[in-house]
Amino acid sequence: MFFAETGSGIEQVIFDISDALRVPVLVLTLVALAIVLVEFGALVGELLRRRRRSRPALEAAIVETKTRLRAGDLVGATGTAAQVAWSRSMAQCVASIVELVPEPDAEPRVAKQLADFDYTCIRRLERSRILVRLGPALGLMGTLIPLSPALAGLANGDVQSLTDNLQVAFSVTVTGLLIGAIAFVVSLTRDRLYGQDFSDAEYFASAVIGTPVPPGSLTRAQAAAQQQAQAAQQAAQAAPTGQPPAQQPSQAPAGAQPPATAPTTAQPGAAPTVPPATPTPPVDPNAPTTTQPAVPPQQPPNNPPGTPGR
Repeated sequence: MFFAETGSGIEQVIFDISDALRVPVLVLTLVALAIVLVEFGALVGELLRRRRRSRPALEAAIVETKTRLRAGDLVGATGTAAQVAWSRSMAQCVASIVELVPEPDAEPRVAKQLADFDYTCIRRLERSRILVRLGPALGLMGTLIPLSPALAGLANGDVQSLTDNLQVAFSVTVTGLLIGAIAFVVSLTRDRLYGQDFSDAEYFASAVIGTPVPPGSLTRAQAAAQQQAQAAQQAAQAAPTGQPPAQQPSQAPAGAQPPATAPTTAQPGAAPTVPPATPTPPVDPNAPTTTQPAVPPQQPPNNPPGTPGR
């Protein structure tokens, strides 16, 4: 009797758990469907970007990158290497490889960079690989959970409840299988694309390693820091020193009156300002005084009329 009651209680708990999972399973199925559709759209974009992939383009990029490295142009070599990168992670990988070429321990560091790029690709593939298994699992759960109320409705003669639950069960089954199929296609295609990306990055690294680089070549980060320092120095030189610039006296036009100066108001308690007196030269009392003789005025000659003047 005790075991019968205990078994009945356990069955009821499991039934309650299964019934409580009905709505979360339906929600997760819709979320998984949205995610797999987004992944499929991203895969289409990746395929379109890789249409220009070719072996001659990779060889030409390697030759140009090595030429720029020999010239000491690390920034230009990085930009050239980015032309054969088909994803953001691959662009970061080849850029790091180019910047590591001048280093004395370039080979182990480049190998580590390639390994990190491989791990990044694997992490990108994990989402679609999980959905390959998660989609059918959600479909199966969404099928079995509504069967219990459907069978209960059949036993009670409730045909409408039976129909509704079976519709939900079959719909979730089809949706889960669709999620798994799309995720499987995405996973296989990306596995091939990312494997080819890793192969190109590895071939690029093996080709540029050992290229002689002149000393003193600047990487992207060093060039950016130098530009920022130069910009800050120019800004500091162009900034005002805090003192007003000397004003040049303006030339007034001919005939213009000088501007009138406003009277200054003395502050209370301050001494009045007295203009300086013009100094007069000292007078020597022993110096002789010179006087100019008076010149008599000249009068015209008094000639009689009719007598010519001399």
